[in-house]
Amino acid sequence: MSEGVIEKFQTQREELNQLVMEYAGQGTKRFYSLDSQAYRKGALPTRIKEMLGLVAIKEMLGLVASFVLRCDDCIKYHIIRCFEEGVSDQELEEALFIGLMVGGTITIPHQRKAMQAWDELKKNKK
Repeated sequence: MSEGVIEKFQTQREELNQLVMEYAGQGTKRFYSLDSQAYRKGALPTRIKEMLGLVAIKEMLGLVASFVLRCDDCIKYHIIRCFEEGVSDQELEEALFIGLMVGGTITIPHQRKAMQAWDELKKNKK
């Protein structure tokens, strides 16, 4: 069986993160650490943070922000995290609907890719 989009993405992401860290200065290392810490469970559950993001310096992080900004790699990453955190189909659809309302029709191709990744995760779970 051929490697799916999720497996390819995760492998490439890990390899590229390692490469970035080989060259990373203190600022980059701190930013990556801060990004990881932002999604840890706190007052808000991680699954909510993964769907809707956090407000930090008035910029949204997480799935909806990545969707509106049309970053396919970021969308895949947050789709995976939403799946791992037990987000339901309905919760995901509502979060992407908010992104669609904010981002407009230009986000539709990214919605298709997000749902393709979501569907693949669900099928591979069985």
